[in-house]
Amino acid sequence: MNSPENDGHRIKPAVFKVLFDRHYPAVCRRLIGLLGSRAAAEDVAQETFIKLYLTPPRESANLNGWLAKVATNLAYNQLRSENSRRQRESRAGRQWDASVAEGPEEALVREEEAAFTRRVLENLPERDRACLLLKFSGMSYAGLAEVLDVRESSIGTLLARARARFKTEYTRLKESDGGVL
Repeated sequence: MNSPENDGHRIKPAVFKVLFDRHYPAVCRRLIGLLGSRAAAEDVAQETFIKLYLTPPRESANLNGWLAKVATNLAYNQLRSENSRRQRESRAGRQWDASVAEGPEEALVREEEAAFTRRVLENLPERDRACLLLKFSGMSYAGLAEVLDVRESSIGTLLARARARFKTEYTRLKESDGGVL
C-alpha cells in the first residue's frame, strides 16, 4: 500500500478511518459466520484492522482479499486456541471424573488412546487435521468452507478424505507399534 495515502509503514489515520468504515461491516459479517459469535467476530475484526493499520499490504489493489485472508487466518487461529482450551478443560474434567469413577488401569488406557489419536492427527496434512478438528468441535460445513477457503459443496468430500487418511494412518501406526496403543 505504498501510495500517497501512507508513509510506507502505516496508513494515515484519516485514510484508515475511511477504510475501516468502508470494510469493517463486511469483515465482521464474514467473521460472525466463521466464529458463530458477534463478540468473537468483533474482537477478530478489530485485530484484523490493527494489522491493517500497523502493517498494511504492499499493494492496495485487492484490499478486500487481503482483509478477508487476514481475518480468516486470525479466526482460524482463534478457533484452534478455543478448541485447545476446550480440550484441556475437558481433559481436566474427565481426569477428575475418571479418577473418581475408574481405576488407574482404565485411566491409563484412556490417556494412551488420547495420546495415540493426537499422534495420528499430527501425522495428517494440515488441511485434513483442521477439517477433522474443526468439524468435531462443532463447526458447520459453511464455517469450514470459510476457514479453509473452499466451496461449501467441497466440504463433504474433504471430510471423507480426511477421515479415510485418519483411518489409514491410525491403522499404519497401530501396526507399527505392534498393535499396542
